[in-house]
Amino acid sequence: MIRAKIEQTFQVLKEQDVDCWIIYCRESEEMTDPSLKLVVGEHVVAKGMFFYLKTGKAIALVWQHDAANFTKDGNFDEVITYTTDFKDKVNEIICKIDPQSIALNYSIHSNTADGISYGLFLSLQEILSETPYGNRLISSEDLLLKIRSIKTDQEVEKLAYAAKITDKCWHEGLKEIKSGMSEIEIADILEKQICHHGGSLSFPIIVNAGAKTTAGHGLPTSAVLEPGDLLHVDFGAKIDGYCADIQRLAYYKKPEEEDAPDILKRGFIIVKKAIDLAIPKYKTGVLGVNIDSAARKVLTDAGYSEYQHSLGHQVGRLVHDGGSRVGPVYDTSDFSAKIPLESGNTFTVELGVVVENIGYVGLEEDILVTDNGGRLLANRQDYLIII
Repeated sequence: MIRAKIEQTFQVLKEQDVDCWIIYCRESEEMTDPSLKLVVGEHVVAKGMFFYLKTGKAIALVWQHDAANFTKDGNFDEVITYTTDFKDKVNEIICKIDPQSIALNYSIHSNTADGISYGLFLSLQEILSETPYGNRLISSEDLLLKIRSIKTDQEVEKLAYAAKITDKCWHEGLKEIKSGMSEIEIADILEKQICHHGGSLSFPIIVNAGAKTTAGHGLPTSAVLEPGDLLHVDFGAKIDGYCADIQRLAYYKKPEEEDAPDILKRGFIIVKKAIDLAIPKYKTGVLGVNIDSAARKVLTDAGYSEYQHSLGHQVGRLVHDGGSRVGPVYDTSDFSAKIPLESGNTFTVELGVVVENIGYVGLEEDILVTDNGGRLLANRQDYLIII
């Protein structure tokens, strides 16, 4: 997996004509660069520096006691060790490479490309102070976002598996969820299902018991699910390092009801219609802002308010995986919704409407961008579950 991402890195370096990309880190268990999991694969206990060259070579410079794992993994073409001569080894490697451009993980716009701390940035400047290379540092943002955004086939398989397990946990958990349970109890049921299948949470589970709580990123409360409530959950399993993110719904009938209220069924139909329209538009070369505006129009044409978020974000090793976005342009410095989608991107498609006194009708699916439109990574919810 790591070596495949490194090979992908070489290709992107060539495409962007960047000579060298450096990841500089130190004891990384507590404060880590997000790219370590992507193209390094191991933590370090002391300072480490990882070099990826346009010529197709990957070099690891690590403390002698960190070297064993990197040698064993075989992901790097060369593993160089140091004891007290870190600065000398860095300069020796860089002078041998003689790069005209050195990409470094700092970014104004993206958290996933902003992995170097300010202290390490100053440290690197000091290391390179007697060389010309300190003036050749550039942001790795464009490089790293592309490496992170375009998933390999193996990554897509892992993401699809996480999405399928999450959907399975929903259906299995629904057998246990009963009227009279609190949002906290419902979240516990779903989390236990995820753990039973060998996963952990992509993010804290969101549960809304009818209209008692507001959909968003709030934690489950003691609010109780009652007859006449729409149960809304937003959750995902993280399995083998890859995240899912879906939203699911179930309506709990009142004793006198034979079916869900018409106002709820209409809301579900409109939300589903917007998702039906959006998924085929997730194709190579399309701008996210255009997909988002088309989905919004479905809601507004039907008399509903617009959702106050993006239609889709990328998923991967992080549940919000950076890169291009399917949503509105929020300000003049925001470019993510105008980055063309690429084959291999994995996104959510999510939106919803509020039905007064019943709850939030929100659905979310995980999809793969292809040349022919979005491809679902797992079974979707295409009908309203009534209990």
